[in-house]
Amino acid sequence: MAVITNLPTDLLRTFIAVVELGGHSKAGAVLGRSQPAISLQIRRLEELVRAQLLSQDGRTIQPTPAGEALLSYAREMVRINDEAVSYFHRSQKSGVLRIGLPTDYAVAFLQSTLTRFMRDNPEVALEIHCDLSRELHLLLRAEELDIIVATMSEPRMPYLSRAWTEQPLWAAAEGWTGAEDRPVPLGAHLEGCDYRSRMIGALDSAARRWRIVYTGPGISGLQNAVLSGLCVTALTRATLLPGMRELSQDEGFPRLEPMRIGLFYKHPRLSVAGLQLVSELVAGIESVGNGLREQPE
Repeated sequence: MAVITNLPTDLLRTFIAVVELGGHSKAGAVLGRSQPAISLQIRRLEELVRAQLLSQDGRTIQPTPAGEALLSYAREMVRINDEAVSYFHRSQKSGVLRIGLPTDYAVAFLQSTLTRFMRDNPEVALEIHCDLSRELHLLLRAEELDIIVATMSEPRMPYLSRAWTEQPLWAAAEGWTGAEDRPVPLGAHLEGCDYRSRMIGALDSAARRWRIVYTGPGISGLQNAVLSGLCVTALTRATLLPGMRELSQDEGFPRLEPMRIGLFYKHPRLSVAGLQLVSELVAGIESVGNGLREQPE
């Protein structure tokens, strides 16, 4: 019979903390352990997996390729462990959680998850911040947000819990018809928006002229501009409203590049309530019908 190696969650938790906080001393301060104790736990974990997990360049600590591989498993194993513990420690769920969302996700399927969480956990106060994904990543790194959903500029990014893809669609009012000899009237979010760059890139590749006729930070304003016939834009299927139609390649609108979306958080910094919300967000992502869900990498 094969011998099964068990990876203790306390060692995995220490490993995550060292990577995410950038050092043994910072991890020890959060976990309440000395730096030698943290180093001993990392060595013990390396013995169990039979691989070096961390490398150091000056003061910078980075996971090795083996460490990158283990990090994905470790985050999920610790999350499930903490989810089980939080079920029996429900009285500890209190405080403030700061959530960052792109504007379209603020009105899509995540909204129902957040509403349900607030109803079931009245002692937890949620603060929702909607912004461009690049800004949300900066706020998470600065610890001004606890959990974010944001687009991914790279296949691997720090603090990633779950990743999936969304296929943007060209959307217009049902009665909208565009003249081929005139520029496409575009509605878009502010400069730096991933949808905006995809629309412009697709039209440029097709040698089709365009002009921005509506710009705004909110999804509702953009949807109203489309419904009024003022412009066309890129939306996800979840934000395509009655009264809109999808524009096809036959109409001169090339397929838009898919977008990779991630759920991010710093595990060592998250409260019991935060871990519970992450679990509910993961469940929401797993159940949504739009897009291709992926396991963490």
